[in-house]
Amino acid sequence: MSDRFRSLEALFLPDLPQADDGAHDMAHVRRVWANARRIAAGEGGDMDILAAAVLLHDCVHVEKSSPLRSQASRLAAARAAEILAAHGFAADVIPRITHAIAAHSFSAGLTPETLEAKILQDADRLDAIGCIGIARCFYTAGRMGSALYHPDDPAAEHRPLDDRAYALDHFRAKLLKLADGFQTGTGARIAAERTETLARFVAEFEAEI
Repeated sequence: MSDRFRSLEALFLPDLPQADDGAHDMAHVRRVWANARRIAAGEGGDMDILAAAVLLHDCVHVEKSSPLRSQASRLAAARAAEILAAHGFAADVIPRITHAIAAHSFSAGLTPETLEAKILQDADRLDAIGCIGIARCFYTAGRMGSALYHPDDPAAEHRPLDDRAYALDHFRAKLLKLADGFQTGTGARIAAERTETLARFVAEFEAEI
């Protein structure tokens, strides 16, 4: 973890939400930063912009089950602009950070236009797949009151997927598809490896049940 990231973390910490969501806590932020650094090592990018964007990308907390979920990254970008201005960030720097934040979310449907925005989107999505992604999926399903799987048709062979009702459905509905939408070559390579982990898990899970 870089000194710049640590100093910004200390600066922004009073402005960050104290949510009880273990899938979007400071551990998540630090994992996203580790992913971003790994991607940037292969792709380049402004690490100061990335550090600020990573730290503030979830600065507005919206539950997965909320009707405002698709607006979460835009809300976070707007709040981040206020935080950055209050801390004296330059007017020409703030839009670079807030664009990365607004475009990072899967549900927002925005196209990242800068390298830093592409890296943040990839870094955040990497935390949704692989072993961490599996843990976060079932953790979030528990918060939403979802069942583990449909007892009669766990693989959804004869019914539509419903990942609000069944955690296992979320793998086919979203997680196994995420690797196809990565923005950077480095991110895509890591995503392919982690998607293999997801696929093995689903196959073994369904074999057990």
